Amino acid sequence: MKNKPPYAIDSVDHALHLAQLLQQEGPLRVTDAAERLGVSRSTAHRLLAMLVYRDFAEQEDDRRYRAGEVLRPAEASAAPVPLLRRTALPHLHALTERVQESTNLMVLAGTEVRFVATVECRQTLRVGDRVGRALPAHLTSGGKVLLAALSTAELSSLYAESDDVDLARLRRQLALVRKRGFAINDQQTEAGLTALGMGIRDVAGLTRAALSIALPSARFDRDQVIRWVGALADTVAAVERDLAQHSV
Repeated sequence: MKNKPPYAIDSVDHALHLAQLLQQEGPLRVTDAAERLGVSRSTAHRLLAMLVYRDFAEQEDDRRYRAGEVLRPAEASAAPVPLLRRTALPHLHALTERVQESTNLMVLAGTEVRFVATVECRQTLRVGDRVGRALPAHLTSGGKVLLAALSTAELSSLYAESDDVDLARLRRQLALVRKRGFAINDQQTEAGLTALGMGIRDVAGLTRAALSIALPSARFDRDQVIRWVGALADTVAAVERDLAQHSV
């Protein structure tokens, strides 16, 4: 598992995280950047100025900052990421306290799943922060749930030019995910990491995001799956209720 190094340089970490946000989530104001990073407005402004200087960012006419020419274009997500993150975060904290494992919120972006929020547990051996990372959707627990919500035509179109994915096999896996209502990633994306994922629907019934519980494979116990899935289901229901209130 890849966790944040104990010798991490905060300023470098903040700058890299900010570059990820600009690339993956679109334009940000200074106040948005400060809030996301947990730093002062002046610090966020200095970080953005350096990104502009090195062509990682550009400032628009409305004073927002967007990804610069150095950052390759990233596949956009159709999900309302800021609303999902703001709504889900309190419930992610509660879920982490309940199961004592790290939890994640993710959205689909093309054939990748993008991690937009993580709450780390306090155990010494744990799965670390995944925010900003993008992984193949067909391998992750949350990604499988999101792909399972697509129609046959949508799935075929998504992987029409992919030579790395056995579409027939993937369809069989996704049928099992739909039957169970959750998905498991057992070391498919990273050795020593196991995760369980479940989808979040909006008021229209569309699966817009996924929640996951991620833990070291050494602690994975199939006898605990029912308990973890129950905790996920309770959390998903709470997030969906709050999302429904925002749509009123």
